[in-house]
Amino acid sequence: MLKILIVEDDSQLATTLKYLVEDNPRYRVIAIADDADNAVAAAEHHNPDLALVDLHLARGSTGFSAAARLGDFDIPCLFVSGKAPNFPMPDLALGCLMKPFTAEEVHRALNLAEDKLRGRETVRPRIPQNLHMYETSKENDAPEAGFIPSRPSLRTRLEHWIAGQHRAA
Repeated sequence: MLKILIVEDDSQLATTLKYLVEDNPRYRVIAIADDADNAVAAAEHHNPDLALVDLHLARGSTGFSAAARLGDFDIPCLFVSGKAPNFPMPDLALGCLMKPFTAEEVHRALNLAEDKLRGRETVRPRIPQNLHMYETSKENDAPEAGFIPSRPSLRTRLEHWIAGQHRAA
């Protein structure tokens, strides 16, 4: 059974998403949080396998910060948003399911996320049109000049900047 944390500030949508998720007996929602701080507290208490994270959260927090903080606990995220980010962020999330969605689209997105988490090859031929799964880069790939990960440390930023300077020279 996959334990899921929902991070959504709209309580009605969070409840609806909970019912859609739990319509499949393989998935169970273990907590609902409305901002990044509550998401971290829920993650510490419940240890979810996956978090469904909206991008706009309560009290001025964002899904990006929630995903970054959940990543510190090795909890993968799947963004659930009305508008997908303009570029993929595989360092923060497995992908993005855009609203509005149907129960079938939620289940397909969870199946794909679970396959990715478990390292299984996906054989599902129909991916929902409103789902964008992010491809992770290969470890041997060198970062593009000027690329800065979403959660950079000062050392990481300097390393990327220096690598970019050496390529430009």
